[in-house]
Amino acid sequence: MSVFDSIRPYHDSEVKEALEISMQHPMIKALVRFAFPELSLEEIKNKVLACKSIYDFQANILYHAVAQIIQRSSDGITTSGFDALEKDESYLFISNHRDIILDTSLLNCILIDKKMITTTSAIGDNLVQKPFMMRLSRLNRNFLVKRSASPRQLLQDSQILSSFIQESILKDNRSVWIAQREGRTKDGDDRTQQGILKMLAMAKPKEQDLLAYLYNLKIVPISISYEFDPTDRLKMPELLAKAYEEEYIKTANEDFNTILHGATGNKGRIHMAAGEVLRLDINNVGLDSSINEQLDIIAKQIDHFIHQEFKLWPSNYIAYDLIFETNKYAAFYDEKQKRQFERRITRRVDKTNDIALENFLLMYANPVINKENKQ
Repeated sequence: MSVFDSIRPYHDSEVKEALEISMQHPMIKALVRFAFPELSLEEIKNKVLACKSIYDFQANILYHAVAQIIQRSSDGITTSGFDALEKDESYLFISNHRDIILDTSLLNCILIDKKMITTTSAIGDNLVQKPFMMRLSRLNRNFLVKRSASPRQLLQDSQILSSFIQESILKDNRSVWIAQREGRTKDGDDRTQQGILKMLAMAKPKEQDLLAYLYNLKIVPISISYEFDPTDRLKMPELLAKAYEEEYIKTANEDFNTILHGATGNKGRIHMAAGEVLRLDINNVGLDSSINEQLDIIAKQIDHFIHQEFKLWPSNYIAYDLIFETNKYAAFYDEKQKRQFERRITRRVDKTNDIALENFLLMYANPVINKENKQ
């Protein structure tokens, strides 16, 4: 057995059996029917079972499911920066994270379009408790990030995770996607947690310099922005619990409902920007700095790109002007767009609750604030 067996995606040799089992599940049948509405179930089944590898499944099945999601629930996606990356190189994509499933699915569709190496992507084990979700995630080349264990076990899990990422990039030439923080950003304030970088560094050979090791992983920041967050209303209870300093406990099907809303809800326009490989040298980090200081500087480099390249939409500017009671960004939206956004607020928030209203507006306004602070 491999040390990675508890977290790894399927090997290509395991795909055929996994697909045969998966096609018996009603949720998987619904997914593939959604991807190919013009085909009969028998035709779809033959198409699915013809997949011999994870890439086949991603390119020939999941790609079409994501295309249907984009067509039905958005006004399209634009990209920037990807053409500057090498097609045959593997990268460590570190991204802001807004949608549980769609963020990485969109990235892989872009990579497929550009004939680049697709990613193996991190997913919390709390999201794949149902057997069919576990199979689907492994078929989508997800690897597991274990969320709940003793501190000692979490440390061991982090070491395994770090080694898996190292081997994927440096040995298997497989790109990796990981979020800049644990879980999704719910308040729109995208920040890279130093702990993520510490985990990545765990697999570093003792004799190798930290900066040299992280540079070899070829970190590429990714900034993804949605004009509208289809799960904004679902995020409010957790944001309010935090504001009231109360413990937040998820409901039984909360993550699954969030996945469904993220897929089917209106997203407006979408943009994904890729940066250059981070230049981790002594000029911008400093070898005299402590490890924590070096990691903090690297985290801020990632944040700088994500904040600067985050595509701001009218919804972001309107939220900023509403919360600060200003017309500073009025040139970036019109009255119709403002009325539409105000109706969105009314449908999702009790406007008599000042704390709820402020948290909802900040969800959209924080990207504007962060871009201002980086200028």
